[in-house]
Amino acid sequence: MITAFVRTLLLYFIIVVGLRLMGKRQIGELEPSELVLALLISDLAVVPMQDFGIPLLNGLIPIIVLLSVSIMISILNLKFVRFRSLMCGEACIVIRDGKPVQGNMRAARFTIDELIQELRQQGISDISTVKYAILETNGKLSVLQYSAFQSATPHALKMASEDNVILPVVLVSDGHLMVRNMREHGFDRAFIAHQTELHGLASEKDVFLMTIDQNGTVFLIPKDGAAEKRKE
Repeated sequence: MITAFVRTLLLYFIIVVGLRLMGKRQIGELEPSELVLALLISDLAVVPMQDFGIPLLNGLIPIIVLLSVSIMISILNLKFVRFRSLMCGEACIVIRDGKPVQGNMRAARFTIDELIQELRQQGISDISTVKYAILETNGKLSVLQYSAFQSATPHALKMASEDNVILPVVLVSDGHLMVRNMREHGFDRAFIAHQTELHGLASEKDVFLMTIDQNGTVFLIPKDGAAEKRKE
């Protein structure tokens, strides 16, 4: 039992570290070569986890080799455009001037039903309002509508606007103090206790989320039933 636990844990951490080296991407954003790598690694990891007769090293070496190849491919992709095009493919235009580019769609094996579905998911029901739609190498569809159909912005309307985008700092998350955030922004436990008291809570353990923005505005969400529990 201990052997199985150690082998599984070791393989897990090696794969996690390797995938982190591939960059921060979601599964749907992986390039073809990266997706193949992820599938191969998952298959290679299962064998030594289940069969204790196979030396752990026999499972680790292929995984490490694949991860090394992935890093080498990433470096080559950065340095050579043609190699990147070969490995990752090229983006292609599937809509131009409000009309589907049927030749590119056939080459990408991208059906009209898939195109309409992708447009619907982006809130677009009329193909004729699309200036360009580009099928990216990761399979996602980038859509550029005609200016007349784009959402108006203060910049487009030449209106003065105040930059009020503020990133709040999390101080308490699900009853746990975010000590690092508190230290970096100069808050202590006394401040947290004062805020919880103002909201009728016993302690930070009753806080589901507490944030504070650059203007000093505190936003607090208590845990379900926390306020009623204290009244009792």
